[in-house]
Amino acid sequence: MKKIVLSALAISLLSAPYALAADMPLKGKPPAVVDPGPWDWAFGGALLSDYNFRGISQSNRGPSGTVYSETRYNVNKDWQLYVGQQYWAVTLPTNPTCECDFYGGIRPTFGSLSLDLGAIYYWYPRERQHLTPAVGPIRDEPTYRNGNTTLKDTDFWEVYLKGTWEVVKDKFWLGFNEYYSPSWLHTGAYGNFISGTAKFAGPAFKLGYFGMDEIGWYVSGEVGRYIFGTSNFVPGVFANAAGTGGVKFPDYTFWNAGLAFTWKVATLDLRAYGTDLSKANCNILTGDPTATLNGAGVLGSKWCGTTFISALKFDLTALANLK
Repeated sequence: MKKIVLSALAISLLSAPYALAADMPLKGKPPAVVDPGPWDWAFGGALLSDYNFRGISQSNRGPSGTVYSETRYNVNKDWQLYVGQQYWAVTLPTNPTCECDFYGGIRPTFGSLSLDLGAIYYWYPRERQHLTPAVGPIRDEPTYRNGNTTLKDTDFWEVYLKGTWEVVKDKFWLGFNEYYSPSWLHTGAYGNFISGTAKFAGPAFKLGYFGMDEIGWYVSGEVGRYIFGTSNFVPGVFANAAGTGGVKFPDYTFWNAGLAFTWKVATLDLRAYGTDLSKANCNILTGDPTATLNGAGVLGSKWCGTTFISALKFDLTALANLK
């Protein structure tokens, strides 16, 4: 496009009968550089066959979608401030209209090491509590047929520290993630998630159809551990065997591995997810209304088992894509 515009400009100047030498650019004078300024805006979205959050389905093993917007301020080339928001379509036991994430932080870069320090708030609007009919007086809250119960408010926040080390330029990266919440899902139990990541990018190739040249690809994976504390006591929701005190939530290991293809602003991600949670422990963490009884009469959920998910993502920035 730039070549076409320059060619048209050259033709018009050469063909103009009254073009003056004084109006022509000086030979050898460099073109003016426009300072884009420190501000930038990133935005995008994705369509997913399942929304999986740290190994657990948030959409009842069904399709989901997300959109996000992030405002950035580049203090200099090595320091960036940002605030953003992201919205997810979810199917959760408390029936919220969405998972709405609000976050912000700072991203410093030290050579080949990039860090990201910030905080995120998870808001689940219009939640509805579910209790068992046998708890206390008659209530207006609905009940689930399998007896699972929920809180009336599962909003919570986390602080995080993430890092990426570019081991081989444009080819190989290693990373880590640390997220901590003092009250995971507003249960009173702390939640500490830590993981390690790896990513390898291969050489780009041309598909030869629909003008799809320079298709990039990469393989990546993550292994993490989620560690929980003990919940607060909530009658009819959280109680130990004696009916008092809270519940120690089960810790678990999480992993994912996949292959992704990139073209311009689009990414097609094909990925497997899994955890080491039993179906019974999965039900403890999720309160899955679709959980079923096993032969021993224990409820079990399928939301934490190994699954394959495809996602089509779009990521853009104002400076790079809205010129």
